[in-house]
This record gives sequence, structure tokens and C-alpha cells, in this order.
Amino acid sequence: MQAHEEFSVYREALLFLVTAGIVAPLFMRLKISPVLGYVLAGAALGPYGLGKLVFAAPWLKGVLLSDIAEIRVLAEFGVVMLMFTIGLELSFERLKSLRRLVFGLGPAQLLVSTALIAGAALLIGETPAAAIVYGAALSLSSTAMVVPALAEAKLQRGPVGRYAFAVLLFQDLAVAPLLFMVSMLSSGGSHNFAWRLALTVAPAAFAVGAVILIGRLGLRPLFRSVALTRSPEFFMAACLLVVLGAGLIASASGLSMALGAFLAGLLLAETEFRREIEVTIEPFKGLALGLFFVSVGAELDFSLAVARPGLVFGALAGFIALKVVSFYPLARRFGASRPAARDVALALGPGGEFAFVLVGVGLAGGLIDADAGRLVMLVAALSMVSIPFLVRALGVFAARRRAQNVPAEARVAPPGDSESRAILVGYGRVGQLIGDMLEVHGIPYLAVDSDANVVAAARRDGKPAYFGDASRSEFLLNCGIERARAVVVTTDATESAERIVTLARELRPDVTLVARARDAEHARALYRLGVTDAVPETIEASLQLSEAVLVDIGVPMGLVIASIHEKRDEFRKMLVAAGAPERPRGARRKPLFR
Repeated sequence: MQAHEEFSVYREALLFLVTAGIVAPLFMRLKISPVLGYVLAGAALGPYGLGKLVFAAPWLKGVLLSDIAEIRVLAEFGVVMLMFTIGLELSFERLKSLRRLVFGLGPAQLLVSTALIAGAALLIGETPAAAIVYGAALSLSSTAMVVPALAEAKLQRGPVGRYAFAVLLFQDLAVAPLLFMVSMLSSGGSHNFAWRLALTVAPAAFAVGAVILIGRLGLRPLFRSVALTRSPEFFMAACLLVVLGAGLIASASGLSMALGAFLAGLLLAETEFRREIEVTIEPFKGLALGLFFVSVGAELDFSLAVARPGLVFGALAGFIALKVVSFYPLARRFGASRPAARDVALALGPGGEFAFVLVGVGLAGGLIDADAGRLVMLVAALSMVSIPFLVRALGVFAARRRAQNVPAEARVAPPGDSESRAILVGYGRVGQLIGDMLEVHGIPYLAVDSDANVVAAARRDGKPAYFGDASRSEFLLNCGIERARAVVVTTDATESAERIVTLARELRPDVTLVARARDAEHARALYRLGVTDAVPETIEASLQLSEAVLVDIGVPMGLVIASIHEKRDEFRKMLVAAGAPERPRGARRKPLFR
């Protein structure tokens, strides 16, 4: 009996590991997204698939998912980890720049979509309370599906990703008020509404403030203390502690765990431990998201789709069409281009994971009947399955549009010869000046830029400039990084520079790698990533101003130049020491843990 109980504890984990170890690699080998493998495995093993056999043969419970509730809690951890990593990739400054979209476009989308879907539900005879639940549930989109799909399609960092992320973030913020609304509808009245609303919002606001305060005061000392042990196990434990701790604080106040984890990631993004945390947490995020997709598949009741295909697929097409049609003009109103507004509307058209939560609360409160609830959950799940394929198609179309808009001068491929050149990544004013200096000293180079107009203008001037994305390994290899004399990263976008530096160092551990930095903090981050030299704009501007002042007031030029070089070297040593141990030029950075 004891052995049976112990097996039941680990059964769901064992089934998922079998899926992750067999099904997902098989789909990747077939060049199909592993997400589909997880979803289909969940549908096959779930209570509406082979899980039905458990009632006839109870011994099969050990190898089937007969109860979705048993894995739902673990599956939620996947969304939590995803939101944590999204927070790590952001900063408060960038989030502040998105506030107009988050608190303008976000609520507009939610209100309009809810009203249209609820209105459609009223027209087919649903009660007002049930119609509101359906509208709210289906108006939400899937963070867990959309964000990874956008990243895979290389749309995450463009306007499509920016608009989608802003709306998804507001939807996560709105989950707690929506749950409160459904609970109020279930209670059957508005007695003491203001008081009950305050009791719901106050703990949520307190939790957000607590997470931010604790994070500001405690996260940096915590990770600094753990890093000093040089133990990967302790560092991993600290990462999981922060994710779960912030998530549970948010959950206890009525917010989603995912929102708490997002805030924790946002706070850690401001620290020097950001990149190491990303590397540490990545395997957990992938596995946890896989478990989430298995749970989505387990929700699919294909028998209902077979029995009433017109109803199921009609409802599926109808609610997606309402969301797309309503969101497109809103996105245009908030400044999106026509292609971007269309792509975001299509990406956010399908339903999301919180639809299951809202419908579950509605079922428990008696607002909707069981058959209607099953239908809405099936429609939401089927729409989520379509997201990876839909977003991949959007990525293909976006790439074709970009290719069509590239001027003819910028369509020249990088040279395929074996000459050793310096590679300039970014050919704005800084890159052009570096190119001019390389020409003065007779050093061959090629420049790459992601702005086709910049490349076209440079080529018309006879410069060796080429259009492309230097954050792609294939493109850097085509540029000859394997035989390059040096790589110089001049882009002023911090995240882009860090991605390119990381990739360049992976492809050529011994290459001389010089990067432009915005300030001393960014320079320290670049040294941690393995640059040979990082040149902070703020420090260089200060040194040049100092040089001009000293020369103008009569200090001999030789003494000024010597002192400036000494001060520059002093700054470099401090930045290297803060970012990573000193190493020979071109040597690869040692990992934090060994």
C-alpha cells in the first residue's frame, strides 16, 4: 500500500518526463514545434482521451492522466516561470515607456472584446451573468503561448511584440478584478459592493508594494551573498526561492502568481546577476512550460468537436473574429501600422489560460451550466493550439515584407572570400567614423546594419556595408567571423549589443571583441559577457571634455594625453574587475561557477 501511495505522488511527474523525453524530441526532429507534441500528448493521455479507460481498468491510472486537477497546479508553474523571464528581459525604464499601451490599449481591448463576445452570447439566449463570464474569459489571450511563439518567429522585439506584450501584461493585471467580478455575480447581488471591492484591491496593492520593497532592499544582497559561495546549487535555490516567494505573495493577495514572478524578474533585471539568473532558470522554464502545454491538451474533449463540429468550430471562428475585428482599429488608434495592427490582432485573437480559471469560477458559482462550460473550455483550448502555427505564419509574412522593402543596393550578400577583415556591427555615425579610421590605416573591414536605408546609402558611397541581423549566427558566419581580425559592436541598444556580443564570443572565443557601452554599468555587463574592451560613452565624453579643458588652459599636450590615457586605463581596470576577472585579450570569460 505504501509503495502504491508513493508511486501516485510521482505519477504525473513521471508521465510528463516520458513526454518530454520522447514526444518533444520526436517532434523537433520532424521540424514541428514541440508545443504541438506536448498538447497532443496531453490530449491522448488526458481524461477525454485514453484516460477514459481508467474507469474500466483502474490499474491504468498509473500511466494515464485521468484527473486534470492533479497537474493543473504544477502546470501553472510554467506560466510563472515564463513571466519571471519576461521580467528579467525588461527594465523599469522600458516598462515606463510602455505605460501608454499597457494602461491605454490594454483596458480598451479587454472592455471592447468582452462587450462584443458577451453581446453575441446574449443573442443566442445566454443569461446576462453567463454572457459576461464568457466575454471576460474569451477576451483574454495566452501569455504562455503568444510570447514564446513571437520569440520563435523573431517578432518579439519589433512593434508586434511590443503591442502584444503591453496588452498581455494588462490582462495579467486584470485577472484579479475579473475574478472578483465573477464572484460578485455568483453571490447574486451588489450589497456592500464598494467595501468588498476595497477588501479585494487593498491586499493586491499591498502585495505589489511588498514585492517591490522586499526586492529593492533584499534581492541584490541575497544574490551577492549566494554568488560568493560559487555554488551553482545555492544559486539555483535562490532563483527558485525568489520566483516561488514572489508568486505566493501575489497569490495570497488574490493576484496571479505569474504577476508576482514578473515583478521579481523586473527587479532582478536591474542587478548585475541578471544574465546568470537567465541561464540558471532556462531549463526550468522550458520543462514547466511543457507541463503547462500538456495540461492544455488534457482539457481537449475532441468527442464534443466530433459530435457537434458546427457549434464548436463556429464558436471558435466567431469569438476570434470578434476579437480581431475589434482590436485592429484600437491598435491603429494607438499608433500601430496597418501590418503591425493586423498581426497583433491575429496573435491575440485566440483565447488564453485564464479562460479556464474564470469559467471554473463561473461553474462553481452556478452562473453557467456544465455543458456550456465544457464547450467554452474546448473552444479556448483549440484556439490556443493554433497560436504557434498562426504566429509562425505571421513571422514568415513579416520577413517577406521586410525583404520586399529592402532597397536594391542593400540586397548584396556579404563576400564569401577568405580575406581576414574587421566586422563593424552597426553603421551609424559611430560605425562610419570607425570605418574611416580603419581605411586610414589600411585595415579591410565590412559593416553590417539592420537598417536597409543606412546600408543602401553607404553602398552608394562605395562603402562595404551589408544588410542583415547580426544577432543571427548564420549571418555572422556568412560575414566571415571565423576568420575576422576583430568584431566591433557599435549599436546603442543595450539588449541588442549584449545579444550580439554573446553570440560573437560563442562563435569565436579568441576574436578581439570591442563594444560600445552606454555607461559604466553597461560596460560591466559587457565585460561579464566576454568583450575584450567596452567603451562607455559617458566616461569617454568626460575624458574628452577634460582633455579640452586642460589643453585650453595651457597644460602641455603631452602631459594631458598621458594623464588621459592613465585615467582611461584606470577606469578600464575597475570595470573589468567589477564585471569579471582580468583575462588576456580575446580569451573567453570563465563561468561564474566552476
